[in-house]
Amino acid sequence: MNRFLGDSPGRVLVKLIVVSLVVGVIMNAFDWSPIDILYGFENFIRRIWNLGFGAIERFAAYFLLGAVVVIPCFIILRLLSYRR
Repeated sequence: MNRFLGDSPGRVLVKLIVVSLVVGVIMNAFDWSPIDILYGFENFIRRIWNLGFGAIERFAAYFLLGAVVVIPCFIILRLLSYRR
């Protein structure tokens, strides 16, 4: 179980509670709700459908913009966890 969760179940539960609380505070500060996120995703998919190939270019730009942040963070985290 520890291998699957990455830590003991109790510690994982505490971490999830803390992260959930922080995300909840941030979402409340921006006046977001889970349904707003779903509607935003739905609108994004709808815009892609309606715009056609122009949306594919926009999607690629979003993907690359996110990848510029996510890929280096992933590599750094993997390198840091590899040392253990």
